[in-house]
Amino acid sequence: MKLKTALTTAALAVSLATVAAPAMARDTINIVGSSTVYPFATVVAERFGRNTDFPTPKLESTGSGGGMKLFCAGVGVQHPDITNSSRRMKGSEFEMCQDNGVEKVTEVKIGSDGIVLAQSNEAEKWDLSLKEIYLALAKDVPDPQGGDKLVPNPYKKWSDIDSSLPDMAINVMGPPPTSGTRDAFVEIAMEGGCKEFPFIKSMEEDAFKAACHSMREDGPFVEAGENDNLIVQRLAQDKGTVGVFGYSFLMENEGQIHALTVDGVEPTPETISDEAFPVARSLYFYVKNAHVGVIPGIQEYVTEFTSEGAWGDNGYLVDVGLVPNPRNARMEIAKAVKEMKPLTGDEL
Repeated sequence: MKLKTALTTAALAVSLATVAAPAMARDTINIVGSSTVYPFATVVAERFGRNTDFPTPKLESTGSGGGMKLFCAGVGVQHPDITNSSRRMKGSEFEMCQDNGVEKVTEVKIGSDGIVLAQSNEAEKWDLSLKEIYLALAKDVPDPQGGDKLVPNPYKKWSDIDSSLPDMAINVMGPPPTSGTRDAFVEIAMEGGCKEFPFIKSMEEDAFKAACHSMREDGPFVEAGENDNLIVQRLAQDKGTVGVFGYSFLMENEGQIHALTVDGVEPTPETISDEAFPVARSLYFYVKNAHVGVIPGIQEYVTEFTSEGAWGDNGYLVDVGLVPNPRNARMEIAKAVKEMKPLTGDEL
């Protein structure tokens, strides 16, 4: 028993040394992940660097999925300290972290965001249902001729789906599969429309996901990469293009673009917060607990992000499009963050 205890203590010492020894090579917080959370994190990082003695954190927009892979790859200064995500960590990603020695991870839900479909301000406003979104963008759709079967998507124009929709080509720019915005869009919008068809809704899980999550690859849907600003620029130039991105980008660019309503609901802070807007989602970042106290400033950065002056009802992040958590939820999250309470995996 004593030998086992000694070996465990020795192993822990080596582990800590592995983390601490190279820490002198980096004194700047390294943050990766979601392009949607990126603008919020950037504002916090800039204020943090300006108002404290710590360096301004380094941020990289890799997409939520890409950020999780980098974050969960291991412990040590060569790996990120924090990853932003526009969706909750998946159980499979938590297991990846565990397998690679990233055993303690603290989750921070920072607020809410809506996924909007937007156009140039020069285009007329119109409404889309979740069902119409699915029919426009899915790789395979129910046969328009009838019968419970899927066929390659035949729709070329919005009016092909419904005569009340614009008589113009379906031309949608959206995020790639590595993006949390893409994950949330297919899980909320595409699945929501997919479930309108009983024969699809009754499918086995794998077949259901294949039917609902597969985006068409024949031209009407174009992956625009992780840079949402490129989508905004395209929309401003082409009033026939529809873009898919987070509500915060709509707020930042409302002088150039406007959102379509979805099922008759306009995206606003109120409709997103109470989830009346059909395509709303929560935003997160995740902290690698093993790096806290090793890489300078992580706890202080997290404290700044979760302060009322930042994420509160009248905080500076509201000015750039964040929809705050309810006050009681903010207090609970801030308490858990102060204690760096790790995920158990059961929550996911």
